Amino acid sequence: MDLTVIALIIAALAVIALCFCIFAMISMRKGVDQDSRQEAELTGRVSQLTETLSSAQAQTADRFQAQERAIGKLLEERLGDLSKKVGDRLQDHTAKSQTALSTLGERLAVIDQAQKNITELSTQVVGLQDILANKQARGAFGEVQLGDIVKSILPPSAYSFQATIGGNRRVDCLLHLPNPPGSIAIDSKFPLESYQALRDASDDAAMVIARRTFTADVRKHIKDIADRYIIAGETAESALMFLPSEAVYAELHANFRAVVEESYRARVWIVSPTTLMATLNTVRAVLKDVRMREQAGVIQTEVQKMLQDVERLDDRVDKLQRHFQQADKDIRDIRTSTDKITKRGERIEELQLEDAEKDAAELPAPPPVQPRLVAD
Repeated sequence: MDLTVIALIIAALAVIALCFCIFAMISMRKGVDQDSRQEAELTGRVSQLTETLSSAQAQTADRFQAQERAIGKLLEERLGDLSKKVGDRLQDHTAKSQTALSTLGERLAVIDQAQKNITELSTQVVGLQDILANKQARGAFGEVQLGDIVKSILPPSAYSFQATIGGNRRVDCLLHLPNPPGSIAIDSKFPLESYQALRDASDDAAMVIARRTFTADVRKHIKDIADRYIIAGETAESALMFLPSEAVYAELHANFRAVVEESYRARVWIVSPTTLMATLNTVRAVLKDVRMREQAGVIQTEVQKMLQDVERLDDRVDKLQRHFQQADKDIRDIRTSTDKITKRGERIEELQLEDAEKDAAELPAPPPVQPRLVAD
């Protein structure tokens, strides 16, 4: 836009100058009396103006070309920068798209694995339902769950599985406790069919029949446990009925309170996995207390033996002290005897000295010794 304005201005100036020249020529033509000299000057000025206009047009064309080349170069640089930025952004977008696709693939793989796990879990649930539908398989399932709970809480010496009591009766688990209370039997069977019928009852009549059946089954099971696993003189006065299902346990205590109270009177305690764990923790505390008492008895026995050893040591020290006292008395007696002997020896020596002095006094005195002169 700037070059165009400049070109228009130059063209306008050229037109104005041309008009001025034409006006001057007209004015000159009007002056007929002007001489040829002025006409020649006018012709020279017109030629000079024409040359100036041609030079200006050439300069304008050169400037247009230079500006066009600069604009073209600038456009090329701008297009190059724009192409580079677009390429970089496309590369970044491609990298991000690849990362997102890889992440999406990983998540889809995780979802696929989760779907497989859900399918396997569904298969296992169906298998568990098949297991619980069979009485023998359900009993084995209850025994396995009972065994896992007992093994996780009690030491191996405190229980035994499939123990024989009463001659030929086998109990699922027998807890070995000292008397009282004695060994406690645990049965792991439970009436699932009647409970399932109770849950599936669709009307009041079916509900009444299902409740009666469930009550009868539980009462029969309680009676069987009381008759088979409570043996006077061999087991404790009570037994445990283990229900591997918390739902059955909750249903009994919520809606069949009379059956639960009847189990209390029969001394058959109904336990679920949770309450069994609490009961076994109490049993473990009892066993620990029994072991502590046994250890306390052992410690008391050892302390009594140690006291006897201390008494014997005191007697021996007393005897040794008497020996030392006797030895001290003997040493004192020996010292007394040596003192007496020493005194007698001193007296004898004094007597001998007195006799020698008397003999020396009775002998004559020796002659005096004359000194001899030594010649030089």
